[in-house]
Amino acid sequence: MSQYFEIHPRTPQPRLIRRAVEILRDGGVIVYPTGTTYALGCAMGEKAAVDRIRQLRGLEERHHFTLACRDLSDIGSYTRLDNTAFRLLKAHVPGPYTFVLRATAEVPRRVQHTRRKTIGIRVPDHPVAQALLEALGEPLTTSTLLLPGETDPMTDPVDMRERLGRQVDAIIDAGSGGLEPSTVVDLSGERPEVIRRGAGDAHVFEG
Repeated sequence: MSQYFEIHPRTPQPRLIRRAVEILRDGGVIVYPTGTTYALGCAMGEKAAVDRIRQLRGLEERHHFTLACRDLSDIGSYTRLDNTAFRLLKAHVPGPYTFVLRATAEVPRRVQHTRRKTIGIRVPDHPVAQALLEALGEPLTTSTLLLPGETDPMTDPVDMRERLGRQVDAIIDAGSGGLEPSTVVDLSGERPEVIRRGAGDAHVFEG
């Protein structure tokens, strides 16, 4: 059975954050809050953990994974940013946006888009997610907690425990999650392209 941590959504307990990070470093898969929905996450270089997330979600090989980053400086290590992309990110992170960017060699190929060599990037605006990233010291490979055949992400951590208790290594309960995922904006081309409308205002990237 997975471990179940009740963590305060605004002032996360350091002891529980450290334990969750130990699970990540041991190759585990966790459920954690992102500020929009709950998500599945694992350490960036853990192939077996990434494969488990693919299996849990029923994802195809071309699915865009996201790296949850601590801040803008992290993003610069893992993606190729031109001046326009940098200004857009600086104005909108942290927040409810995921940005698709060209990946650098620091990003494992298994989590890049197989053909385009891009990666989703997000700086989550949630104290628990930020505490995890600070303690881990590197991005989390992450994907929305949306199970095969479902139209909405899971929101209730108790329900997650009942349904996923034998499939993940830890569940972080920081209260109910949201139903609306992040807005996804592709910045890998000549101009921004909104490819999914979600919790963030998409209009600022259009026109």
